[in-house]
Amino acid sequence: MKIYTKTGDAGETSLYGGQRVSKDALRVWAYGTVDECNAFLGAALPLIEDAQVRAVVTRIQGELFEVGADLATPLERGDTVPRIQDDATERLEAEIDAFETELEPLRHFILPGGSPGGAQLHIARAVSRRAERLVTSLASQEPVSGELQRYLNRLSDHLFVLARLANHRAGAAEPIWERPARP
Repeated sequence: MKIYTKTGDAGETSLYGGQRVSKDALRVWAYGTVDECNAFLGAALPLIEDAQVRAVVTRIQGELFEVGADLATPLERGDTVPRIQDDATERLEAEIDAFETELEPLRHFILPGGSPGGAQLHIARAVSRRAERLVTSLASQEPVSGELQRYLNRLSDHLFVLARLANHRAGAAEPIWERPARP
């Protein structure tokens, strides 16, 4: 099977089910951004030594495939693809709560950074927030799974806490934001 099909050469792509849309359609931007977040998570994996954090990142990558499939399949197509379910969102919430017990409470704003793995997770967090904004825009134009929106909202919080956890377990200090001195 060839990797290229030439069907997108004129700036269109197919949604799941065959509907052709422009490659700059909001739906395509949304699932492309989810894919970008997934790629950043993949780039984080070789930088993270902690087995539990690695396992969580790997699981989230699988969940993001479901999110991407969900976004690439308009709701009117029904359940022809796996769609993200509430148990995935609830798992994110439970992990946030559990991971935060290991972390010092936030007393300052922190800057993205720390360990290489933690910094990469902060990038994935920022990209997940962009995906959430795009899905919110998409939902104002056409039906989108409410659970998908809820999952993406919780994912950015989760990745923030996971970045902090990765830094903590790697022994890396979190960069604290300090207000710039004004003349």
